[in-house]
Amino acid sequence: MPTYAAPGVYVEEVPSSQKVLTAVPTAIAAFVGFTERAPADDPADPQGLAPRLVTSWTQYEQLYGGFVKGAVLPLSVYGYFQNGGSLAYIVRVPNNEPAGEPSTVGLPASDRSLGSPLVIESVEPDADLTVAVTAQEPADDDSPDPAPFTIDVVQGGEVVESYPDLTLGGPRDAATVVNAASTRVTVKVALADDTDLTGQLDLLRPGQYPLERAAPRPVPVSGRKFAGSESARTGINGLAIAEDVTMVLVPDLITAATRDDGSLDLGLWKAVQTALIAHCEQYSNRMALLDAPPGMTPQQIKEWRSDQAQYDSAFAALYYPWVSVENPGATNGDATALIPPSGHVAGVWARTDETRGVWKAPANDTIRGVLDVERPVTQNEQSLLNPIGINCIRPFGTRGIRVWGARTLSSDTDWTYLNVRRLFNMVEATIMDGTQWAVFEPNDVKLWEGVSRTLTGFLHGLWQAGALFGQSAAQAFYVKCDAETNPPESIDQGKLVVEVGLAPVKPAEFVVFRISQTKQSAA
Repeated sequence: MPTYAAPGVYVEEVPSSQKVLTAVPTAIAAFVGFTERAPADDPADPQGLAPRLVTSWTQYEQLYGGFVKGAVLPLSVYGYFQNGGSLAYIVRVPNNEPAGEPSTVGLPASDRSLGSPLVIESVEPDADLTVAVTAQEPADDDSPDPAPFTIDVVQGGEVVESYPDLTLGGPRDAATVVNAASTRVTVKVALADDTDLTGQLDLLRPGQYPLERAAPRPVPVSGRKFAGSESARTGINGLAIAEDVTMVLVPDLITAATRDDGSLDLGLWKAVQTALIAHCEQYSNRMALLDAPPGMTPQQIKEWRSDQAQYDSAFAALYYPWVSVENPGATNGDATALIPPSGHVAGVWARTDETRGVWKAPANDTIRGVLDVERPVTQNEQSLLNPIGINCIRPFGTRGIRVWGARTLSSDTDWTYLNVRRLFNMVEATIMDGTQWAVFEPNDVKLWEGVSRTLTGFLHGLWQAGALFGQSAAQAFYVKCDAETNPPESIDQGKLVVEVGLAPVKPAEFVVFRISQTKQSAA
């Protein structure tokens, strides 16, 4: 307390005992899988394996490249942003290694009919070099031979080797001069010996030509690679540093699980999905978006769910079937591609959270960018899948292709519905983040009342927004923090115990109209 000795007016700031809670974000996705390349802007992580946040498809392209054969993740991320997602972490899993072969480039001729007279090849494998070609003035205007040229070898934006006055043949023959002096490149002549160059003003077209690396070699990817390491910041477990992630998906599981003969390794499929579910349960504010294996009929997917994928978790949701989308990069040679639906569905979750709130079931909404489904599912077929937690994606004619399920994989009826689980995730995370101010405060009635007012104000706002069920706030929630929840022995242990009860709104999954025929009766 301040000490007052002199007469006067004093102003003191008194901290409020009621704080304001702000709901935490609920739609931040994390994609674990394969990309075209690793980000080149982090020397501490040259392979680009640590989680990186991207806020748009353009930013993703700048960091990780675009659509590429052998990677489903780019198409999945594109569908996420297309459907309303705005924040996503990318966790790159290495699925290839450098080819270990020289980088090459053909230097084009000024006369297109000559093709590429010279081929430049790096001495070191997988070298990142650029060759700059500059035309020079001919020493003799009457000479029938092409004018000499200069070849500069550029590395890291700087010229590291320069070879002027080169020709094809003679004392300054390009291959002879460069191959004798260069420690970085070699030159090969790709013209036939009897090629007539008479009358050609310039042999090579001026410009800068980056050497192209050989295509990387694919390497096997195990379930352990997908699971990764928390300490090494890799794979699913590397998301420990991305505390705000709320949705985790592995769209490239199909790439790793496909054997050489085209069959599917369902053991690897289950191992990775089990690791993903365990991660989300450990962090308790995350949901695993699982993709059903492709090519299965409703009967087969039911048997797979019952016999192999015996998951029982409130922190996971499973979607079936796969979806057909436009293939911008034509990575498989086709105009369309069949991909797992998780990325597009994550975008629908984000869009629903933004427009309606996390308490609204992310279902009965169209999926943008989807052309068709792998296999149409009928009402009767879904009646077999819905009770075991398989959320179907179905076409409805002019109403479009819609998500037609909103269940978790939990056998506990308290957590049957996705929106209930995600609402509690949001409330729990908000309370945890927003009440840190109470730690080490005097554990007395003043603190109890302040915490109660803080939580009551937040939950009352949720009830008014439609997140909680009840005609009155008293029916929708309660907050209890008093001498009953905090007896002396609990206070002596340094504990502040607050009980919070919520009545979540559950979706109208089955809308039933009872229609009967009425009889006219005489008055």
